[in-house]
Order: sequence, then structure tokens, then C-alpha cells
Amino acid sequence: MTAGRGATGDGSGAVDLARTAWRRLLLRARVRQGASRVRVAFWPIVQAAAAAGVAFGIARYGLGHAAPFFAPISAWICLGFSQDRQLRRVLEVAVGVAVGVGLGDVVVHVIGSGWWQVAVVLTVSALLARFIDRGAMLTTQAGVQAVVIVALPAAQAGGPLGRWTDALVGGAVALAVAVLTPGDPRRRPRHLGAEATTELARVLETLDRGLRTRDRADLEAALVTGRASEGAIEDWQAAASSARELARVTAAGRRHRDDLGDLERQSVLVDRAMRSVRVLARRALPVAGGVDERDLEPVADLVSRFAAGTRVLAEAIGAGRDPAVAREVLVEAARTADPHVVGSGDWQVQSLVMLVRSPLVDVLEATGATPAEARAALPEL
Repeated sequence: MTAGRGATGDGSGAVDLARTAWRRLLLRARVRQGASRVRVAFWPIVQAAAAAGVAFGIARYGLGHAAPFFAPISAWICLGFSQDRQLRRVLEVAVGVAVGVGLGDVVVHVIGSGWWQVAVVLTVSALLARFIDRGAMLTTQAGVQAVVIVALPAAQAGGPLGRWTDALVGGAVALAVAVLTPGDPRRRPRHLGAEATTELARVLETLDRGLRTRDRADLEAALVTGRASEGAIEDWQAAASSARELARVTAAGRRHRDDLGDLERQSVLVDRAMRSVRVLARRALPVAGGVDERDLEPVADLVSRFAAGTRVLAEAIGAGRDPAVAREVLVEAARTADPHVVGSGDWQVQSLVMLVRSPLVDVLEATGATPAEARAALPEL
């Protein structure tokens, strides 16, 4: 019984250690992604905060409004904290805020405030916004700002439309900032792409180490890191899609339309590869924990080459370079992904090789290879 309790205790301790390691891995992944978001958002936040201050100053000292609350609010809402400052989006928000604040001011001064006034102003502001433009952001902001004005009326210097003019000031300042600081629409998708692709390389490197050492903790860590990377890949996909939309309406975007299309395509391919690699990590757990004589070194070598090519691809995406070198490295890795050679005689090892082939094709396509070229790099089955 004592021995049984000791065994149970050891098992419980191992479970606790595994949970602690899992939490640490998840925390490190989130810290890396959080730091990346801070780096990307730093200058947009500084610009939006400065624009809010300027709008407040213009309304306070230029227009003589004692408490120009909606001037900085309008500027901040229009600009936000993202580099994806599409002129159309900024204009939508600016017009929506102005419509909502203006209608709210009129309602408060004509029929007062109350529950039915809120319903009336929300209905009218939303319908007017839909008449002005199809933008969902315009309608949302018009309704929200109208409700704020009616539900929280406050005396303010500047007459019945004082808050409306404050909203116009904030929107005008935001538009000026958006026009004067357009930036390169490829910068943020490239940065996020490098981060997300590096996450894929980290998963492969951890998986390589786990296969060599047969360490269950490393194999589980690869799976956990892969799951934790979903946020980074989703951010990349959203930024790439947004930048591609921007390319349709700006001169800078039109110049970079092909590059932005490539970035969006790469985000989809890397996401697909990450999902396949997570399947590989799950399959590697029982295979590595099985027969001790099983030779996993060739599979680990294949995964190591895959990870090296993915690292080179991440650097190329971040720098905006042609990923030709990454393509060469990955083609060499793909040529060794032959289940008839690697794991010959052991179907479980061969199954790992088969699972490597699919994400290899995806990442090869992300380097610019056509689907036919990527598949042709693999040995025939």
C-alpha cells in the first residue's frame, strides 16, 4: 500500500510538472505575441493620442468650448491604435460620429432626453447613416454617439451644436493625420508574417528535439506552442486582408498590390501548415513513446531541415525579400521525405513522414512555388 501511494504520488507530481510546463509555454507564447503587438501599435497609439490632444486644444482654445469632450474622443475613435488606417474607414468613423453627435444634440434640445428619445434618435441616426453610405462602421458610430448624447446630456458652452462642432474638429484632425502619415501598407503584414512564420519554425524545432530525445515533454510542448500560435496567425491574416483592401483605394496600395496579395496568400498557407504540424506532433507522441529500438533520427533530420527552411522564409517575409533561398532549402528537405527510405519497415515511422509531406508542400507554396512545383519536389509514393 505504501508503494502504491508512492507511485500515485509520483504520478501526481509528474502531472503537476506537466501542467506547470504547459502553463509556462503558453505564457511565453502569449508574452511574445503581446510584445509583438506593442511594437506594432506603439507609433499609431502615439499619433492617435497626439491627435486627440490637438483636437482638444483646437476646440478649447480655438472655438472657446469649456469642455470639448467629443473632440478628442472623435479623433481617438477615428484613428484607433492600428496601422491599418484606411482613409475610407477613418472617414466612415468621422462622419458617423458627427452624424450621431449632431442628431443627439438636436433631439436633446428639441424633445429632451428619456427612454423613448433614445429609441427615436437611435432609429433616425442609423437610418440616416445607412442612407449616407454602406459602411457598417459609420452606422455603428452614428448610433452609439447619438445614444451617448441623449442618455448623458450635459450643458456645454458653444450652443446647441457645440458638441457636434467638437466632433467635426476631432474627425478633421484624424483625417489630416491619416492623410499625412499613410505609411507602407506592407509593413505591418510583413512584421506579423515574420512573427507567425517564426512560430511555425519554433514548433518544428521543438518537435525535432522531442523526436531525437524521445522526450514526451518536448513533443507536448510542440503541440502546445502550435495551439498558442493561432492568435499570431489570425492577426497576420487580418492585417494582410485589411492591407489588400487598402490597396484598392490608395496610390501606395496600388503600387504594392502584388506584394500584398502574396502576403495574404502566405498567411493562409502558413496557417494550413501549422494545423498539419499540430497533427504531426499529436501523432509523434505515441510513436516516440513506443518501441525503444525504433529509429527516429531520420525523421528528426527531415523535421530539422523543414524548420531551417521555415526560419529562412520568416526572415524573407519580414524583410520583404524574395524567399528563393528558403525555397531551395525546403526543396532539399522535400526530396528526403520518402517513406520508402525513411522508416522503411516500420509503418508508424512512415506515417510521420507522410504527415510531414503536406505542410512541406504548403510552406513551399508560401515561398512562391506553384502547387505543381511544390508537389513535384516530393518523391513519388
